[in-house]
Amino acid sequence: MAKKNFEEPGADNGRGDDEVRPNGEGSGAEPAGASDPSSQDELTVDDILGAEQTAQAQAEDTTLADLESQLLNDLKRLQAEYANYRRRTEDQREREIERAKGEAVKGLLPVLDDLDRAVKHGDLEAGTPFSAIAEKVRSVAERLGVVSYGVAGEEFDPQQHEAIFQAPTPGVTVPTVLEVVEVGYRLGSVELRPAKVVVAVPAE
Repeated sequence: MAKKNFEEPGADNGRGDDEVRPNGEGSGAEPAGASDPSSQDELTVDDILGAEQTAQAQAEDTTLADLESQLLNDLKRLQAEYANYRRRTEDQREREIERAKGEAVKGLLPVLDDLDRAVKHGDLEAGTPFSAIAEKVRSVAERLGVVSYGVAGEEFDPQQHEAIFQAPTPGVTVPTVLEVVEVGYRLGSVELRPAKVVVAVPAE
């Protein structure tokens, strides 16, 4: 009969305490796949720093883009304001020039009225020295931009005509200029004098 070899608990069986067991327990070696904790910490710090730098760079790019957009919008607004200011200044300058011309031309209006009366009475014969002078005066007024208005038969406009008399007239449906007593004059947008007219109004 074979003799069984029994080992006492805790007895030295010839294997050292540091013998590697299948599951690695009881030995000083680390399990496979374990890494250095210090290296994990360093990688994590690098990743955080890199993320912060990237975020900071993106924030700086966004801030720069916003600043450029704001400056561009401010520049466009200033250009538009300057264009409006320049247009208003030009319009005002033109009106002032017209007013100045108008004040100067008003002195010619009585002369133009006398010429119209001379034509109506037949005193302004063609070919006479007086007729030549009249043509020169009218040419000066035209070069300055003076325009006369007020014609019999046109519809009455209180913005242009000054009614000195109203005549009820059968067949008239709207107020109409019946007779021009004194023609009106304007220079550009400046009203030099309204036309004085007799107005035909509908008869009751």
